[in-house]
Amino acid sequence: MVIKNYKNRFLHALSSLYDEKEIESFFYLTLEKLHQKKRIDLALQPDLAMDETQFSQWETVLAELKTHKPIQYILGETEFYGLPFLVNENVLIPRPETEELVQLILDDLSIRAQSRSENITILDIGTGSGCIPISLKKNLPSAEVFAIDVSKNALEVAQKNAEINRVEVNFIEANILLTDSLVLPTRNSQLATLFDIIVSNPPYVRNLEKAEINPNVLEFEPHLALFVEDNDALLFYRKITELAKNHLAENGKLYFEINQYLGKETVALVESYGFNNVQLIKDIYGNDRMISSGYS
Repeated sequence: MVIKNYKNRFLHALSSLYDEKEIESFFYLTLEKLHQKKRIDLALQPDLAMDETQFSQWETVLAELKTHKPIQYILGETEFYGLPFLVNENVLIPRPETEELVQLILDDLSIRAQSRSENITILDIGTGSGCIPISLKKNLPSAEVFAIDVSKNALEVAQKNAEINRVEVNFIEANILLTDSLVLPTRNSQLATLFDIIVSNPPYVRNLEKAEINPNVLEFEPHLALFVEDNDALLFYRKITELAKNHLAENGKLYFEINQYLGKETVALVESYGFNNVQLIKDIYGNDRMISSGYS
């Protein structure tokens, strides 16, 4: 079948479930995955055809999209901060808002000129796919980067992503809620006790907010990495802030991605532990999404 003709079938089959722009995005992502072709290639080769095996692959993608399964899980990959990442049901799909968090950290380091003048240590807590520490390490090659997650399966994905992107990150399996200190082993058998940057995008969606969650997220992404109980929505922030107080280096900074509805509450929590210059930062959509703070 000619791929250009199949596109009409693809668009029609999904028209009742997604808007046209999103379906077109799915189509061209699949085109690149299955045929290593981009939109311009199809425009230049309008008679480009698929064989029977490829047709079957397209039909599988189409069938899974009809169940609301995220295209990133279907294709097994996504892009974050300009880098390739493997994803599956064990890790959250990286969001644009988290790219903003990475950019915030890099911008702050650039202003401080610390990234150029000295080696720094970075810790990411609740790393999932490893998108935050890997992106930071890729842009800060001299940094010593650590990443913690409670899920062994998530860490396996993160390790593969580090290999794909040719960076070294110290991945550690640990439940942060049961952790008393952040004394972490390095690759050269030494111990890291102080960090210039501690960053986390922990679970923060309250169960009461599930009604707002799209089916593709609610039914397919790992709830362990998403949801917290309504009566203690900030438990991860409280625990991480408490640990950070004792494990930030001089002039170190703590960064969080946060629940947009709990910005003021999260700021108050961080300040209650003695952190200063606590800044609440909005994302590209105008929602309260990030916090940066220092401790001295």
